[in-house]
Amino acid sequence: MADAVTINVRPARSEDVPALCAFLNEIIRIGGTTAHEAPFTHESFTAHFLASPGFVSCFVAEDGAGRPCAFQALEHWDGLPDGWADIGTFARPHARVRGAGSALFAATRAHASDAGFKAINATIRADNVAGLAYYGKMGFIDYKIDKAVPLEDGRPVDRISKRYLL
Repeated sequence: MADAVTINVRPARSEDVPALCAFLNEIIRIGGTTAHEAPFTHESFTAHFLASPGFVSCFVAEDGAGRPCAFQALEHWDGLPDGWADIGTFARPHARVRGAGSALFAATRAHASDAGFKAINATIRADNVAGLAYYGKMGFIDYKIDKAVPLEDGRPVDRISKRYLL
């Protein structure tokens, strides 16, 4: 039996941007698991995930060697109901760390609750089977489907919105 890995979760820092941006861009390049379709620069990553007007939090999970292996961002934007925040979760496509997603969500959920949010929204592409399973495992429930949202190449893909009540 393999030794259990201790997962360190902490707020994202500016020095994390190159690693987080690199694996997010790899996820985008692979395709099929994120609504993001255009690669990020370090500047656009920072603006979107760490310094947007609706920024709530961004937590990083580190692997056993102290390298970022996943991150989870929370933001509030005007299209959401009052008291709701939107979540995005991204894991390194190779050498995933088991338990990183659960550890990240524990930190994000606690932060959102402490900040006074009532619910967390996750909107996932219908073809992102792993993402749908992850949010289901975390306790999110479906509440809305946006049918046939076109990707940049024109292909229609449903978007499933799930909520987690705090």
